[in-house]
Amino acid sequence: MPRDVAARERALAGERYSTAPRWRPPAPSNVVLDLLESSRGTMNSAGHDELFRKFAHSIAERVGSAWMFLAAVAVVLAWALTGPLFAFSDTWQLVINTATTIVTFLMVFLIQNTQNRDAKAIHLKLDELIRAVKGARNKLVDLENLSDEELRKLHQEFQRLSTSTERPPKRSETR
Repeated sequence: MPRDVAARERALAGERYSTAPRWRPPAPSNVVLDLLESSRGTMNSAGHDELFRKFAHSIAERVGSAWMFLAAVAVVLAWALTGPLFAFSDTWQLVINTATTIVTFLMVFLIQNTQNRDAKAIHLKLDELIRAVKGARNKLVDLENLSDEELRKLHQEFQRLSTSTERPPKRSETR
């Protein structure tokens, strides 16, 4: 073995097993936390929620339109018509599969947000009606917080009430 190769191997071995301090990455900084702290004065959680609410509502309204449905049909037709051009390859199929999966994944969250808000608004309106009607049972307010068993019992109670009370005559019977 030539002398310079042996010297080089010894030098490399010495570097590998050296007791000299090695380079270490700097301690992690709290850059993200610092950014969050600094943005609290300008945009708090309620501000983010409001932005997302407006965004989700806007997207849900647009996506729910007839024009958006027609646009989706046009995209699928264009994809289908390009099949022969790409010899119906795996990549051609992967394009539509990936696109629809991503769109579906994102839309689930937007639609769920919109439905949650709508359900909450309906509950509040019904609660207000229950409170405003004289003789209505106030225990019906906040039914959404009852357990499934409590809801089942209440449902049975209303079924008993509906069968035990006399129904008003139909309009055609009063003539």
